[in-house]
Amino acid sequence: MKKVIIYTDGACSKNPGPGGWAAILNYNGITKEIYGSEAMTTNNRMELMAAIKALEALKEPCEVALYSDSAYLVNAFNHHWVDKWQQNGWKTTSGKLVENKELWQKLIELSKIHDIKWIKVRGHSHNEHNERCDELAKSAIQQNNTDGVGEI
Repeated sequence: MKKVIIYTDGACSKNPGPGGWAAILNYNGITKEIYGSEAMTTNNRMELMAAIKALEALKEPCEVALYSDSAYLVNAFNHHWVDKWQQNGWKTTSGKLVENKELWQKLIELSKIHDIKWIKVRGHSHNEHNERCDELAKSAIQQNNTDGVGEI
């Protein structure tokens, strides 16, 4: 199984408001940058979209180390929140409906294809790839690249 390293980030100029997502995929020394935006969204949705788009870009099942500064994303898998949400009929422990259900469902589907290790990185802590994803996500907002994917 191919081993791929992915960094992801999402951004929103207002929350909600115009948002962008970005990912850097690295396999065997080859790097690919992808990004996109939505006109009206939230930061959390963009964090999830970055992971979805990155995993969808893989052409076959892979062993993935996915780095994100989003505790929302990483903890949902590492602390099994997604499992609990599914068991509770997509409700939180407080009984509220889980936000972004369709994006979580897509991530669950993708996690059945790929062997994913979800890794939390500190945002804005001089991590080169995290900083680059942040730049790309913010740039996607400015470019209004709503077609879903762009490459540099």
